[in-house]
Formats: sequence, structure tokens, C-alpha cells
Amino acid sequence: MAPTHLHLIRHAQGFHNISTANHALRDPLLTPLGESQCHTLSTTLPSISTIDLIVASPIKRALYTALLTFRAHLTANPTLRIIALPDLQETSNLPCDTGSDLAELQREFANMPIDFSHMTPGWNNKTTGPYAPVARHVMARARRSRRWIAAREEKEVAVVTHGGFLHYFTEDWSDHAKFTGTGWANTEFRSYTFDMSTPQNVENATVVETPESRLRRKGHEISLTEAEQVNLMETAQRTWEEAGYIMPFVEQAEDGYFAEAEAKPRGAVVKVET
Repeated sequence: MAPTHLHLIRHAQGFHNISTANHALRDPLLTPLGESQCHTLSTTLPSISTIDLIVASPIKRALYTALLTFRAHLTANPTLRIIALPDLQETSNLPCDTGSDLAELQREFANMPIDFSHMTPGWNNKTTGPYAPVARHVMARARRSRRWIAAREEKEVAVVTHGGFLHYFTEDWSDHAKFTGTGWANTEFRSYTFDMSTPQNVENATVVETPESRLRRKGHEISLTEAEQVNLMETAQRTWEEAGYIMPFVEQAEDGYFAEAEAKPRGAVVKVET
């Protein structure tokens, strides 16, 4: 059986969120406000004491968001670990969205309850390979991460990741332009279940927002149809390609490089988050 609930969380405010100059920071940390947001989230996240699996992007701001938000819960459950999952990292290859080397993470988070066993050297290569910011690759790793979670035995799962990636993970593109590059605010959380209604949805590990979660943030607004979601996805991806958050759909050459995508100067367009 798949987990009963997924509680999806966007990371707290990082230093890259407060200044365009800070987009050049590699793997920036949380701001004091971001740390405060985590403390607030720890008191507002529903049924936090029932969480039995915590998964996070290995980018530092996501790891620190998980550590601070679940500090008391981790202390009360000393065998619980935050699992760092590379597939959950953000989409773009800007310095602020490029993670640190595994050895650095292991040093910085030594003696903290984080499981790095799913990580390998090169997980932060955002130029070529499976983590390059090409839409089809982002879609593929969003599906992989959903399927990985769906195969777990735990029942209540918290996932800490990034605003842009969350649209790919949920396959929900509504409000994608509410903030720059995402419809998710810092430390916003939404709850989901796996859709087991068809073999196709089971295979895709499709997730559906719970009525309670949707009511909390949307009131009685009617959900978008599948056709409307597809249209929004195409619109969002065109917008993000123009902004440099992801690269266009291109065929991968035999050597693994994306010649067309790499012709665009890296970081040519500044990413601004709120």
C-alpha cells in the first residue's frame, strides 16, 4: 500500500530570495526570516506528530527547513532520519539552485539526523545528464520521486522541496505565475493522496490534493480539468524557458550533451523569487 498522505512543503526563505545579486550564491542558506518561518510551520503543519517519513531535496535550504521544522519531532523519535533525495532538487542550473558536493554536505550536516545514502558524487551536475534543467528530465525525476515514495511502507510523509519543482511533482500548474517561477510561497504546505483509481495513475504515481488542503487554500473554487492543466503546463514551460529556469525540449546527443540548450548563456536571465 502507498502512503496515506503526502505533505508537500516549499523550503523557507533563503538568501537568494532577498537580492538578485544573491542568485550568484552557490547553495545559499536560510535567512533569519526563513528560520522563523520554519518555527511557525512546526506549529501549523497538521498532524506533525504522525509523520513517519521525511524526505528532502539535498539543497541546503531544503535540508535546514526540514531540520528546523521537524526538530522536536526528530528529537522525540531518535531513529527517524531526513532522507536526502537528489530527484527533489530545484529545476534551474543557476548557482543558487545548484547543490553542494556530497563531501561538503556530509561535513556540514555531520551528527545531524540526515540520511545521505541515496546520494552519489555528481548529483549536483546541472549541465548534462538527468539533472540538467530540461523539461522532460524534470518530468522524469518528478515521476521517479513520486514512484519512490509510493513504494514506501510509511503512512504519513513530509516532502521538503522547491517551488518550481513542485509543479512538476504535483502535475498541478494552477497559479504557476503567482510568484516568480512558482505558485508556492515559502513554507507553504499542501496535502495529497495517491490516486489509485486507474492502472495508469498507479503506474504514474499520480497525486491528488486532499479536499481539506484544497479548501484551506482555494475555498470552493472548482478544480481545473485535465485539458486546462495541460494548457497551463505548456504556458508555464514556455514562460520558464524564456526566463532561463529550464531549457527547451531538445534531443540528447550520444555524448550526453544538450548542444542546443547549452548554446544559451548559463544564468543569462536573473531568477527572482519572493
